[in-house]
Amino acid sequence: MILEFSIANFLSFKDKVTFSMLANATNGLDDNYIISNDRRILKTNAIYGANASGKTNLFKILTIVISMLRSSNIVNINAKLPIVPFKFDKNTINKPSEFEIKFIVDDVRYVYGFIADTNQIHEEYLYYYPNGRETKIFDRTNTNDYSFPQKDEKLLNDIAAKNAPNKFFIATATNWNYEKTKSPYKFLSADINTFNNLGGLRDLALSEYIKNNKELKDFALEFLKKADFNIEDYKVLETDVPDDVLAAIPDFIKAGMNMKEKPKVFTAFFKHKGSDVELSYEEESMGTQIIFCFIPFIKDALNNKRVVVVDELDKSLHPYLVEMIVQMFNDPDINKNGAQLIFNTHDTNLLKLNILRRDQIWFAEKDDKSGISDLYPLSDFSVRKTENVERGYMLGRYGAVPFIKNDFNLWEEE
Repeated sequence: MILEFSIANFLSFKDKVTFSMLANATNGLDDNYIISNDRRILKTNAIYGANASGKTNLFKILTIVISMLRSSNIVNINAKLPIVPFKFDKNTINKPSEFEIKFIVDDVRYVYGFIADTNQIHEEYLYYYPNGRETKIFDRTNTNDYSFPQKDEKLLNDIAAKNAPNKFFIATATNWNYEKTKSPYKFLSADINTFNNLGGLRDLALSEYIKNNKELKDFALEFLKKADFNIEDYKVLETDVPDDVLAAIPDFIKAGMNMKEKPKVFTAFFKHKGSDVELSYEEESMGTQIIFCFIPFIKDALNNKRVVVVDELDKSLHPYLVEMIVQMFNDPDINKNGAQLIFNTHDTNLLKLNILRRDQIWFAEKDDKSGISDLYPLSDFSVRKTENVERGYMLGRYGAVPFIKNDFNLWEEE
């Protein structure tokens, strides 16, 4: 589970900001967090803010970091890292970006971080707390200077010699079967799933359905029933791409494809209550398509204690459906393993203190003069339990809303 992560000089975040999944000491909505490692860890967190405030950038950074870690072992040693510093200040544009994440795996707390630019990783470190005391796994400075525990020094020095300035040592060490980096690397590279476009999940989601997993089908049909989609059954079909379509694909594109087997295409059909007519995936509403594609990943997260990070969770979804998804992750009878859901949204229906705690509501705000994004929770404000948070937010009481100027007329006569 994620405890918190910090960012500095990365996209619109010039100064260090820290996003936390740690619940504070206040009581109320106790089902919304679990206790692990003597910490109260939130299951869900929502981020609000005006357009271009930095909400999406926060998720982009997580996606970039995860992507770099996943691909570190296969990138060319001359490849550039996809790191973008804050560009609106001449003092930061040529400085490296910073990232740090604190998390728990198997009841053990870890801290992993790095400082890097497009050319190289300047610093990187991984610590853990097996007995409540900080213990170093590795510490990397000046790109290629490493510090290891004495016990593993010889082994890790041999692995470090195989690393490169643009490769993450946590990935390299795991690739060479170093035991102490395996669990944290798996969490960072495989157990945090970021979704910047739920609509783009179509083929990946339908390929999950095609596996004929009865447990997934039961879960999906129950979800669709509870969400009032009027769907009582579905089927997903897999077919080869037609020969005439393959023939039209240019050779240079085919060269980059795995053509040992014919590429597959997937489609789905839905049976609605009271009708024998099946509607195709394309005939369904955008909301139905999006939620159907998201269901396998919700189930996977709940089953396997993963972190789901979603940009614009409310896109094409009714506010009640968004609330249903949030409540599923908060419900201890459904979320038994400590899965987490982090999302940004404009859906103010969730801004109620009987749905989310004050430490589960965050705001992103960008300074219109400097272009710097900031991040802060509702718990930074003195908010009464009976306060109408939705109304307060819309009135700009907590910031993070656009200030619309109404003193223009597009049709004004000259």
